[in-house]
Amino acid sequence: MLSELSEWFWQERRWFPEGLGWADLEDRDGRVYAKARDLWVALPIALIFLIIRQIFERMVATPLASLLGVKDTVRLKAPHNTTLESYYCKINKNPTQSSVASLCQKTGYSERQVQRWFRRRRNQDRPSLLKKFREASWRFTFYLLAFIAGLAALIDKPWLYDLKEMWQGFPVLTLLPSQYWYYMIELGFYGSLLFSVASDVKRKDFKEQIVHHVATILLISFSWCVNYIRCGTLIMLVHDSSDYLLESAKMFNYAGWRNACNYIFIVFAAVFIVTRLVIFPFWIIYCTWVYPVTIYKPFFGYYFFNGLLMTLQCLHIFWAVLIIRIAIRFLTNNEKVDDERSDKDETDESEEEEEEEAGEKKHMKKNGPVQNGHTVHNNNHSKRE
Repeated sequence: MLSELSEWFWQERRWFPEGLGWADLEDRDGRVYAKARDLWVALPIALIFLIIRQIFERMVATPLASLLGVKDTVRLKAPHNTTLESYYCKINKNPTQSSVASLCQKTGYSERQVQRWFRRRRNQDRPSLLKKFREASWRFTFYLLAFIAGLAALIDKPWLYDLKEMWQGFPVLTLLPSQYWYYMIELGFYGSLLFSVASDVKRKDFKEQIVHHVATILLISFSWCVNYIRCGTLIMLVHDSSDYLLESAKMFNYAGWRNACNYIFIVFAAVFIVTRLVIFPFWIIYCTWVYPVTIYKPFFGYYFFNGLLMTLQCLHIFWAVLIIRIAIRFLTNNEKVDDERSDKDETDESEEEEEEEAGEKKHMKKNGPVQNGHTVHNNNHSKRE
């Protein structure tokens, strides 16, 4: 069953233009070609990235956070309450007004105390500022190094300057060592992001991030298997060219360096729009969608590859809207650049409440019990006889 499924899946007519097949990618005369089995190398690389990340965050990112003045806000913990904890974990983290009233009856808490408990409990689940900084610094380091390495690998290649060159001789394109490592490292990194998604900072575009990671892994893997490597390296370079700017802006934002964050973000927005909304769709997708049909008849692999590229482009448009919205708000109102995708801490009103309670206790000692802001007079004295 599995062998039949594998044979059906890897049919040559599915992945290659008419007249070409897997035999054309067999190593010969000292020339090496990409093979599907090479992709298994990305799994140990992904695990190595996870280990390196842990070491980097402890040995590099944490001291850097201290140096830049990253300070975590002190979060008050919600007192242990079995009833409220059960409701929070199993039913809803944001109870309705009627639910709050019901919980008040079950716990003996006032409405204000129940709301305060849920507010503190939600804040406990939010990632700390230090965690966000460490994650951003790790991604910044990788994206910057990947962009430099990719640029070094492609700077002398003709298809960087003339995109039609990436189809010259297709699919019989010799694999270069720089292309091999560029592919395996990028694939390993995105694999590590998929493995660590459960523990990473969750933002409002969590689902879009998952789609992006899966589409990227499929795109890299597919382009490797059918030797779309020249096109794949260009796509990875375009994506890496702006990502490190975003991560550096986040780092300065978490450190409280407002001006540095704002100006880096504006540079990032400009680079993102040029690379993702101009170069990617009108140059790269044009050369994968329009130009190949002038050489070969369309085949399944052609549609599948371009379908993945269009999925990425839809995500680019989605993120571009968020980026432009933030940039406009900063340029017109000089507001602080903030990540709209991040979940912000809810203001804990405990300090104000504690001051009010202290004031009430003080007033009570002076004038007797207080109810609704008025002194309660005891009219039930027993009369001595």
